[in-house]
Parts: sequence; C-alpha cells; structure tokens
Amino acid sequence: MSTATLEFDVVVVGAGIVGLAHAYHAHKRGLSVAVVEHTDRVAGASVRNFGHACISAQSGEALRYARAGRADWLTLSAEAGFWSAETGTVALARHDDELAVMQEFAALRGPSAARMLTRSEVLARVPADPAGVVGGMFLSADLQVDPRTAAPNIAQWLESVGVKFFWRTAATSFEPGLVRTSRGGIRAGTTFVTVNHDIDRLFPDLAEDIDLRRCALHMMKAVVPLRFPLTAPLFTGWSLLRYSGFETMPSTPAVAARLLAEFPDETTLDLHQMYTPQPDGTLLIGDTHIREVTPSAFQSEKGFEVLLDHTRELFGVRTVDVVERWQGVYSTAPGREFLRAEPLPRTHVVTVTTGIGMTTGLGLAAAGVAAAFDTAAVGV
Repeated sequence: MSTATLEFDVVVVGAGIVGLAHAYHAHKRGLSVAVVEHTDRVAGASVRNFGHACISAQSGEALRYARAGRADWLTLSAEAGFWSAETGTVALARHDDELAVMQEFAALRGPSAARMLTRSEVLARVPADPAGVVGGMFLSADLQVDPRTAAPNIAQWLESVGVKFFWRTAATSFEPGLVRTSRGGIRAGTTFVTVNHDIDRLFPDLAEDIDLRRCALHMMKAVVPLRFPLTAPLFTGWSLLRYSGFETMPSTPAVAARLLAEFPDETTLDLHQMYTPQPDGTLLIGDTHIREVTPSAFQSEKGFEVLLDHTRELFGVRTVDVVERWQGVYSTAPGREFLRAEPLPRTHVVTVTTGIGMTTGLGLAAAGVAAAFDTAAVGV
C-alpha cells in the first residue's frame, strides 16, 4: 500500500514496547498516529524478555519512568487484554554480604518500597533449597506481564482505536516533517524513531558516538519440579550487580568481588540468575550478556549449562525440563540507560540502552511526548 498522500500528527518508527508507548501517549492526546514497522508483527526484545516490570530496583531517571509507567501497564492490561499481576519481587540472600546490600537498600527506600524478610519468610515464599538461605527482601511495587502477548496485544488494541500501522514497511531516511519508507513517504508533524539497537542502521553517527552495541542473552523457559509454586519474580545475589538501585550500596562491591572469586566463568558470561513464574506453571530463566556490535549467529551451549546448573542447585532439584531456548537481544551503551536525541527538527530518536525497556518504556514515552508537544504548544 502506497503511503504517498498520507499525513499524521505523529509517526512512530518501530513497534517494540517503546514505540508502542509513544503511539499510546500520542493517541491519548487526540493526535493522529501512524506506526511504521519493518516486520509483520512485534517480534524483537519486547517479546523476548522476562515480562518483569522491575520498578523498585531502578534509580534516578529510570526509577521516575518506571514508577510513572506502572499505572499505564495496568490500564493497558485491562484495555488490551493481556495477563498482568501485581506480584512484587522476592530477592533471595544466600550470603551475609547479599543480605547486607538488601538491608542497606531497604533502609534507603523505606518499608513501603522494600521490606526485609526473615529466612523463614523467604522459605515460605520461595521453594529454594533451605541450605545457605540467610534471608531476603520483598519489593512490593514490581509487576509482571505476559511477555509473549503484552506488546502484540497493545499493538492490536491501538489499531482498533485508530492508530494506523504499516507492517512490513521499512523506514529508510528522514527529513524534517517527512519519513521516507519502502512504501513511499509519510508526512509527519513529529517523528519518534524507536528501533532499539537498529538505530545504528538509521543514524549511525548517533550510535557510534555512544558506542552502542547489541547485548545478546541466553534465556529459556522450563518446567522445574518445585516443592511448591513460585508466585513472584525471584532475584538472587547476581541481581544485586545488575540494577542501578543497588550499585551505590556500600556492600555491593563485596558481593561482586566474592562472586568473581567463586564463579569466574559465570562472571565472564555476565550472569544474571533470575526467574519469573508464568501462569502455566513454567519458569522463565535467565540470563547471560554478551555485548557486540554484531552478535554471533551461533549461541554457545555453555550459557544454558550454567543457567541449568545454578537452577538445579538453587531449588535442590535433579531435573529441569527445558521447553524453549532463545537469544534475547537489546541495545546497550557504556555508562548510560537512555539515548534521546533530535538529529533533525521534530525528529526524536529514543532508545533504552540497557535491558529495562519493559520497565521504563511507558514512562519514558509519556515524558517524551509531553516534552515534544507541551513545548510546541507554548511556541518554544
């Protein structure tokens, strides 16, 4: 279908969760919106993830976006018809230094955000092998959504309420007020380019300026014979090294040093041992992190072996039946969580440059749409 005569208030390039969030917030303002996506469905990082809105463990700008997007997740779950749950997250401590980080974090954030759990409270919530468990923490604000259906359902719902989608249509270049695509040009009052790591194919200088790379993950879905069901996402000591909310805690360096000494292979793989339970009783298990401009097409079995070994040890089980394995890929850049740029007038590039797109995307988009249109409204 030719796009030659079409014009919209907002054109969003990219139908991942960040792009859909921009379309959602623009549509809420009564603006005409189009979404341009080179695939025929939502298929990237926005479906290849844990479905975990990890709100509590963020800090600074990311924490603001995560908190702002929480209500939108629940609203969209009801409107678009995908599963969500206000589960919170349990963080399991198996060493005193891990418990110290959690105590420091809980003292900083307060009991309404982070509540310490005794050893017995943890074991009542988590079907872990009791050996070595010393306590834990509960993060009450966190949410879960179904990662396989959340973003696709949002896209379908947006189409049903008037947002125009151009599937199997590639954006090729940009001019002020114009998006050139493989089906022709689309006139746009404002454009948001939200293509995750593929920003290096559209605006290579922006990508090179921040050393943007692709982060490739080992992930899997499995049936684990637990003593009782896990009902909330589970963090381990490795999680304390992954999120900005924990990195400034005084005891975090001790955790990092110990894990490096005890598990050098896992540290090389940049392991994050975490679990999210699914409504069908399976667990999503992950993950590892390999950062390259172009990830290898060949995924080593070593990462999966490490995840399986740690899962068996953590839960005290002998077997883990893997249902699916996959390689998640998201954009990453050293020392930053977000890329926002305006390389052309009214053309905004927006990318989450770490693995928190599902957590922060809705709030990030709300802020970006507000900045673009509220500023324009006063003629600045």
